[in-house]
Amino acid sequence: MKTDAVVIGAGVIGSSIALELARAGHRVVVLDRAPGAGQGSTSASSAVVRFNFSTHAGVATAWESYWCWLDWAGHLGHEVGDLAAFRRTGLVMLDVDAAPRKAWLPLFDEIGVPYAEWDSAMLAEGVPGIDVGRHWPPKRLDDEAFWADSEQSLGGVFTPDAGYVSDPALAAVNLAAAAAAHGAEFRFRSTVVAVDESGGRVTGVRLADGGRLGCAVLVNAAGPWSGALNRLAGVGSDFAVGVRPMRQEVAHVQVPQGYDGPAVADMDLGTYFRGEVGGGLLVGGTEPECDPLQWADDPDEAGVHPTAAVFEAQVTRAARRLPHLPVPNRPRGVVGVYDVADDWTPIYDRTGLDGFYVAIGTSGNQFKNAPVVGQLMAELIGRVENGADHDAEPVRFLAPRTGLEIDLGAFSRRRSTNAASTGTVMG
Repeated sequence: MKTDAVVIGAGVIGSSIALELARAGHRVVVLDRAPGAGQGSTSASSAVVRFNFSTHAGVATAWESYWCWLDWAGHLGHEVGDLAAFRRTGLVMLDVDAAPRKAWLPLFDEIGVPYAEWDSAMLAEGVPGIDVGRHWPPKRLDDEAFWADSEQSLGGVFTPDAGYVSDPALAAVNLAAAAAAHGAEFRFRSTVVAVDESGGRVTGVRLADGGRLGCAVLVNAAGPWSGALNRLAGVGSDFAVGVRPMRQEVAHVQVPQGYDGPAVADMDLGTYFRGEVGGGLLVGGTEPECDPLQWADDPDEAGVHPTAAVFEAQVTRAARRLPHLPVPNRPRGVVGVYDVADDWTPIYDRTGLDGFYVAIGTSGNQFKNAPVVGQLMAELIGRVENGADHDAEPVRFLAPRTGLEIDLGAFSRRRSTNAASTGTVMG
């Protein structure tokens, strides 16, 4: 058997890491403050599976993950009961000055992601009822310019293999069940209050109930609580990229005629939307500059109820794009807290404390990559624990389904800030 490993966080990322570490032969214990897997940030995820990222590593990870979602039972490798379902709807990324298609389509070409370039006529045909007007930049509802007629039209890039996972929390439960089948132990309602170390190496964690767990490997996958856990461990002084919790709302709208079109990423208006089972619509925001960001220094104090102001802004923007969409008076949706990295690109890395690893800064856009994050973190941990100097020569992960090589240096804590990032959840 390999060394004992403790994973903090039983969301979709932590549960995936637990599965792959257990598969690799580690004795794994997963700790989470919630009463079950996937009940934190994961449960509020929009669960969109898309491939539009600003780096080769980001696109490659998303494309490899797609094949895992497509063969979810095969990826899990165990009978775990009801399965989360991937629904292939396609996604169209509308043209926007902040992320011109010429900046990221070469990555699709290099990696092999199928796509079609749509002009405004093709967009109107591909998304029935859509307004193809260009409204950039996004504006607040109290800005008269928001309501002005558009004078130009836009197109987009359609990726037919995109879609969404029907139940994000169930996906985490599936991963946790598969990890448990490999011997991983999950301890819920457990809060870490201290990280022990000796001689520059992690040795265990102490819990709020007075208990202690020894370990040689500790993985921080605590989502919006990850920064606090890093501080407990005394790590972070060598991080070039920071993380911070951000409150987010996602609106749910019933559509009388139903919506069965592709998901739409609409940075032109500052929103995105996708269909839901039963014909409803899920609507989120893309952090436009005109909206204040809701930083939450303490995730436990973030309000859990959707607000009328955010709901109205998001749904009204979506209704500019889909004029038939009703804007209800009463907000309905979910609230979550993202663990946002400075450049909206995750940190999957070791730290300056030997044995302490991080899968953090997932920024609301890494749910889709969770199956592969578990694999690449297990690879990284195995290589570093066996003497590899990842800081000097970054580990390269060979994706088993696509054969793509992913340079894990792109997710380093010491990387230069990703200047190609949109500075939004789109990454």
